[in-house]
Amino acid sequence: QAQLEESGGRLVQAGDSLRLSCVVSGRPFSIYAMAWFRQVPGKERELVASISSGGGDTRYVDSVRGRFTVSRDNAQNTLYLQMDSLIPEDTAVYYCAASRYSNIVQDIEAYNHWGQGTQVTVSS
Repeated sequence: QAQLEESGGRLVQAGDSLRLSCVVSGRPFSIYAMAWFRQVPGKERELVASISSGGGDTRYVDSVRGRFTVSRDNAQNTLYLQMDSLIPEDTAVYYCAASRYSNIVQDIEAYNHWGQGTQVTVSS
């Protein structure tokens, strides 16, 4: 049974940086694409950043491109999201997700394993 455990979320001020981590166990890590999603109450879960199995391909939603960086350490079974220049609109629960595929698929249905989420709150 795959387990994904996020960490790193907390309350920060606008302009601050934060790094989220997601450790994966119980499933091969290096052969699957990974992603970070976020969700606020009353809205659909949004794909924020995704990365291919080898890390050579990354994608971002327009609202975070240039501020967020997704990366992975396949030797440590860990996914990261470096978030810089945070703004209040980034406030959400952030979820780590593992894909069924090695290449990036921009469809939530491609992701079949999820973490429990970590809260990021950005104050103005």
